[in-house]
Amino acid sequence: MKSLSLSKPHVIIIVGIPGSGKTFFAEKFADTFNAPYVHYDKILTLVGDGAKATELTQLQLSELLKTKQSIVVDGMAHTRLQRVELAKSARVAGYETLLVWVQTDPATARARVTKDKNRTPEDTDKAEQSFAPPIAVEKPVVISGKHTYASQAKVVLKKLSSPRAQISTHTTPPARASEPGRRNITIR
Repeated sequence: MKSLSLSKPHVIIIVGIPGSGKTFFAEKFADTFNAPYVHYDKILTLVGDGAKATELTQLQLSELLKTKQSIVVDGMAHTRLQRVELAKSARVAGYETLLVWVQTDPATARARVTKDKNRTPEDTDKAEQSFAPPIAVEKPVVISGKHTYASQAKVVLKKLSSPRAQISTHTTPPARASEPGRRNITIR
């Protein structure tokens, strides 16, 4: 197995509607890179109580943040407020965050969910209604839930490996007077 060798550990937050493929991607990505994986829905299934599942999931995440290893998180960030709070906890612990939004058309997602014996149509409707799609300021990496894992991982790895340069809107391109046919003109 490979591991994520990043200059700073990341909390990789996976979001999407039920049936989009977020859990499939999160599990494969965590397995591929030997990263700890926090899965809220699995804890909820084991505990059977939403409040207790949330408490246990937050406890698990707070303990994993001590390891300084990159962590994959699935199911804890359906709303913008949850994502903001998760990002704040990660930042305080010295982590960067990367939001991965797995998108699939609603018909495909619904067909996938109906195959899940542990999920009722009411649960699915409630989860869909509570999901707040990421907004531009959150800078999500968008992957298709219909693409292969390899192509999904490639998009996420490209984002993780690219330098996050600050781009100033006040920069001007350097003068290129040395190029043939170019002249520097100074206006006074």
